[in-house]
Amino acid sequence: MPSLKDLRVRIASVKSTQKITAAMKMVAAAKLRRAQEQAEASRPYAERMQRMLTSLAAGASNRDGAPKLLAGTGSDETHLLLVGSADRGLCGGFNTNIVREVRRAIEELRGKGKTVKILCIGRKGRDQLRRTYGDLIVDTIEDVSKPRPRFVTAEEIAARVLKMFEAGEFDVCSLFFARFKSAISQIVTQQQLIPFAPSDGEDAAETENSSGVVYDYEPDEQEILADLLPRNLAVQIFRGILENNASEQGARMTAMDNATRNAGEMIDKLTMTYNRTRQAVITKELIEIISGAEAL
Repeated sequence: MPSLKDLRVRIASVKSTQKITAAMKMVAAAKLRRAQEQAEASRPYAERMQRMLTSLAAGASNRDGAPKLLAGTGSDETHLLLVGSADRGLCGGFNTNIVREVRRAIEELRGKGKTVKILCIGRKGRDQLRRTYGDLIVDTIEDVSKPRPRFVTAEEIAARVLKMFEAGEFDVCSLFFARFKSAISQIVTQQQLIPFAPSDGEDAAETENSSGVVYDYEPDEQEILADLLPRNLAVQIFRGILENNASEQGARMTAMDNATRNAGEMIDKLTMTYNRTRQAVITKELIEIISGAEAL
């Protein structure tokens, strides 16, 4: 049985930990509000651009000379996976859930005989993946949300991906990130970026054009796509960064809230054990005193 001193030290240690987790919860809650607003504000623009490109691609994909970002290389042998994750831990299963989906995709692609390359956006994803797939990791981009997510960072990542694509280093590129739903729920999402893939809003786009109205574009669809497709790549990457940032803060707030409550329960149990042990010591001392007095 631990001594009274050991119990006092343990209680003090857990109380210190509880103060830290409570402070981290409040910091994450403060950051979450702004991160959530940014993520939700980016969605209409990113989704609308995706729908517009879907409509344009329908008229240009079957023509000769379609942009390479739309038509692809004609092969799907080499896949580049952009893995978004956090640079810090203590955010519950946020990083683990993303990495689990990436592992599933890697095994599925390798099972089909495909070549896989990984570009990590965030340290934690790299740390988990390099244990098994270290030879597949091309590079790691860190601190994309420090001090806050910026579009210029997404443009730099997009420029690097485009340079790799033009050099023939991969045929298909997909982005993995956690879409923010609530503080306790994040949806791991896989989105194909290269070649451009129609979004889930394709049906909505068809509904918009169901009236039979024919649009004339100036310049033509191919010239517009040649300009918008690289820009869309940066927009979608930026959206993924914003969604990841909001999801990370929500997951951290929830994890620290759970840790604070667990620390409180542990303190209660340790305090009860301490009181029982102290009472047992006092009772033992009284028995020894009474026995000694009777012996005299």
